[in-house]
Amino acid sequence: MKDNSGTEDSAVLDFLLWLRVEKGRADSTIASYKRDLKKFLDWVIQNGLTMQTLGESDIILFLRHLQAVGYSESTITRTMVSVRSLYTFMDVEGLRTGNPTKSIELPRVPKGLPKAISEQEVNELLAAIEGDDPVARRDRAILEILYGTGARITELVSLSLSDIDRTENLLKVLGKGNKERIVPLGKFAMKALNEWLEPAGRGYFEPEMWKSRDDSEALFLNRRGGRLTRQGGWGVVKKYGAKVGLGSNLSPHTLRHCCATHMLEHGADIRTVQELLGHASINTTQIYTKVSRDKLLQTYRSAHPRALL
Repeated sequence: MKDNSGTEDSAVLDFLLWLRVEKGRADSTIASYKRDLKKFLDWVIQNGLTMQTLGESDIILFLRHLQAVGYSESTITRTMVSVRSLYTFMDVEGLRTGNPTKSIELPRVPKGLPKAISEQEVNELLAAIEGDDPVARRDRAILEILYGTGARITELVSLSLSDIDRTENLLKVLGKGNKERIVPLGKFAMKALNEWLEPAGRGYFEPEMWKSRDDSEALFLNRRGGRLTRQGGWGVVKKYGAKVGLGSNLSPHTLRHCCATHMLEHGADIRTVQELLGHASINTTQIYTKVSRDKLLQTYRSAHPRALL
């Protein structure tokens, strides 16, 4: 944030601190808010205004400014949501009275459907991990858990050894907002995980002396014996995606999409899928029902003798 408007900076910094401490938002989420609010604060200062005195007409001018610059509708909507959240905070904290963004209608962004690959493609992806060496054991466990539990890549690389219940085949996952959820591990994921945890797997990467306690407790390690990073996890997924020809169509989130979509296609209850994925709202989970509905229509139109037009 700029240094030439301490009062403005203070309100934003207080808001970001509140998001971290009180709301438990992830670092990536806070960074996104910070980028959005920097755009807003720069505009406020450049126009000789103050956040404490801005009215609804000023907020509309800022919205038009974002549109004129050429930002996408999704970026504009996200930025305006950040500004609205800031003003809600300022109102509650007594930093100003009223929220000038309250009555402003935000651009509507159509919800895109997740791009899930087929079950056959998932099987081909998992079969692409060949051999029994330590790297293969680790990578197999990573992909099996991503697809088997629908965990986010950040959640996966944050897992520690104490998060596994190998007796009950359960995994404790720390999701968004520091909310814990318990997810089951299926047969294939559990088998891959057990093989990774053997001396010939994780044990091979364990250093003679750990650099930190966090590294020693990490479930997944890199070749140097440190906790696998988010980027490292991405690299594992992209490596095998390229190997089977999926390329840019595959990301860690694709496997999360596949977990939800394939479960729903096999008759899973939407509430169960919501709990598994750690969605705060079932509206988020319902996106996957649209994917499954498309699959149903496609199958119906190709299979029913009186469905063809």
